[in-house]
Amino acid sequence: MEPFSCDTFVALPPTTVDNRIIFGKNSDRLCDEVQEVVYFPAAVHDNLEKHLKCTYIEIEQVPETYAVVLSRPAWLWGAEMGANEHGVCIGNEAVWGREKVCNEEALLGMDLVRLGLERADTAEKALNVIVDLLEKYGQGGNCTEGGMIFTYHNSFLIADRNEAWILETAGKYWAAEKVQEGVRNISNQLSITTKIDREHPDMRNYAKRKGWWDGKKEFDFAATYSYLDTAKMMSSSGRYYEGYKLLNKHKGNITFETMMEILCDKPSGINMEGEFLTTASMISILPQDSTLPCIHFFTGTPDPERSVFKPFIFVPHISQLWDTCSPTFELEDPVREKPHFKPDRRHLLYQKHQQALEEKAKTILDNIKKLEKELFKEMESILQNKHLDVDKIVNLFSRCTKDEIKIYTSNISS
Repeated sequence: MEPFSCDTFVALPPTTVDNRIIFGKNSDRLCDEVQEVVYFPAAVHDNLEKHLKCTYIEIEQVPETYAVVLSRPAWLWGAEMGANEHGVCIGNEAVWGREKVCNEEALLGMDLVRLGLERADTAEKALNVIVDLLEKYGQGGNCTEGGMIFTYHNSFLIADRNEAWILETAGKYWAAEKVQEGVRNISNQLSITTKIDREHPDMRNYAKRKGWWDGKKEFDFAATYSYLDTAKMMSSSGRYYEGYKLLNKHKGNITFETMMEILCDKPSGINMEGEFLTTASMISILPQDSTLPCIHFFTGTPDPERSVFKPFIFVPHISQLWDTCSPTFELEDPVREKPHFKPDRRHLLYQKHQQALEEKAKTILDNIKKLEKELFKEMESILQNKHLDVDKIVNLFSRCTKDEIKIYTSNISS
């Protein structure tokens, strides 16, 4: 399949300023799919006999889950990207290769994103959660709502305050690369080559049995499990290489604003347009100083260039983010029961964003970018002064969303 949809990035010191790790992702999905931003508090699960219902299958629950904020296609259980209360961030990509994709319903890669966030307080522990679940339940099932069938394997970029991990899969087989400094990105192709820090115990033997590797030359995961020529991969004009170039262009001086520029970049194809487009974006600032809060920014709307990155900080007693929550429907499973039925899942922010930008794009763009700059300044002040007003922060994302909606509403009515 032609590789399209999604790019995820991470920059670690010394390529960043102020000793911060910067994580970013564009979620590229079908152009009419709505993505919501939702919050789930930490929870204790006493009745472990009751299984957890993911998008398609049920799995065993764990005694405790962490608080998470997620950006997800509104029809499913999992998430394209998100963060948890311990500063762990995960984004996933669709990948294809020599191993056949499973059409049978199992865990989606998006389910694995949410499960990793809910069950792990470090990046490496999240990797453990994902590969253990992959081994036990497998990955597979349709990744879209409606008539189109779209299935794939997954790669993941997992980051915390100290390091990042790249996890790439082919069916149940996988390889992982640890990233402790510099920059790294993933797109819709396998990218782990000979630097493999952890792997499925049978990954190499399986490749030998399939005739993909002779067992003599140095093992290269991407070259072995992918159809792509890895020698050409880093010199092509695809999004993976374009993202790599943009990250390296700013090495040593990467900030939140740098990551935003990369996610907004249309010539590279990273800010995607067309049948598949960038339906939502996320950026996280993860200070290595544990006395500082991690700040996670979400758009909740398509095209980051025409959206507001709104901040979210984990504090106690956060309420649900109602203005970016999609409506729910009584139909338990529209994907299975009515495969061509797509209900209207537009949340309030999405509705106002789309309507306003159709009517008065230039005026509104100026106003929302002004709001965005004010928010960045406010967040930078928190990071520099180490002062966190919890009462003000508890509804931070919701307040910013309401301010954005006000801009759209006032321009629509004027």
